[in-house]
Amino acid sequence: MRRLVVGAVVAGGLVLTGCSSDGGSPSKALESGASALSSAANSFASAASSAAASAEAAASSALASVKGGADAKGDVSLGTVVTDGDGKVSVPVTVSNHGTGPGKYTVQITFADSSGGILDVAVLNVPEVAAGGTGQATATSNRKLDGTVTAKVGAALRY
Repeated sequence: MRRLVVGAVVAGGLVLTGCSSDGGSPSKALESGASALSSAANSFASAASSAAASAEAAASSALASVKGGADAKGDVSLGTVVTDGDGKVSVPVTVSNHGTGPGKYTVQITFADSSGGILDVAVLNVPEVAAGGTGQATATSNRKLDGTVTAKVGAALRY
């Protein structure tokens, strides 16, 4: 996100320096440049927000498809968030089955920026975990994420 905003400021600066060639007043040129800058920043924010909203909708749909699932958020712990060479973010997920029988898990992981704003959401399935056992999986963002990213368990179902 931070790089997009900086890009908008640079683009806005270029618009401002090139606005006086139409013979208009400097204040009109500044207003026009400020308007273009605001529009560009809003476009970047809207695109990022739209991608996160799409990911959240897909995650909600995946969780809704699990029938007869029990809340298992307390069974899930996360490792350290890392960024791969393509800019995607991943986090190791450990599931501890506290149930009395084997269980499969569907887990929603939310990736957020340093302010808590949602950047992306991933849903993963953890194969059957024996009662008292643990299972491992990795949640990966659907797209490149910039800046400091944190991960948290949004929801988890055992079935």
